[in-house]
Amino acid sequence: MIELHCHSLLSDGELTPSELVMLARSLGYKGIVITDHVDQVNIYHVCGALREGIKKLSRHSPIPVFWGAEITHVPPRSILDMVKELRSLGASLVVGHGETIVEPVMEGTNEAFVEAGVDILAHPGLISEEVAKEAASKGIYLEITTRKGHAYTNGHVLKIGKAVGASFVICNDTHTYGDMVNRVMAGKILMGAGATEKDISSILRSNEELFGCVSQKG
Repeated sequence: MIELHCHSLLSDGELTPSELVMLARSLGYKGIVITDHVDQVNIYHVCGALREGIKKLSRHSPIPVFWGAEITHVPPRSILDMVKELRSLGASLVVGHGETIVEPVMEGTNEAFVEAGVDILAHPGLISEEVAKEAASKGIYLEITTRKGHAYTNGHVLKIGKAVGASFVICNDTHTYGDMVNRVMAGKILMGAGATEKDISSILRSNEELFGCVSQKG
């Protein structure tokens, strides 16, 4: 297992980056990317802290740890500039906070993230077939999430994504203890969304492949 989407107390998480690393290790994870929430206001503070801190943390970390960011509740017209800025700041992974049905995300956010070329479109809610198809053509991963609430639409995301040949990752969107699940529970959540055993193996492999790309950047 690889954790590609989690939050520390630098944004709205309850754990320090070190605690997130140790939690992941205790559950058998092989690597972790910390992706705190950013918008136009906190991007430099959060990215600066993660960039410098993760360098020091990773020296003696029991598992590989890298940093990225999740662009969250940013107006669609600002998303492209935010993605470019994150790349310039050195983020190894750019996650887009998709149109989950349990938060007031602006309409058009999924499409804007896909057009901007994020790495992962997180909890994309009732994503349209057109946007999912564009994500597939650009190699953007659609997230199947283990997080309560956001997971309500996992079945839709998997069904639409499979129909257009999209790739998937499974992420916890960890904010505190109890949010991160082990391999067995991840498999059950995927099955609940309609995934076959073959799908499950493919999705877990995608997590590892994307982490490999992150490692090369980091």
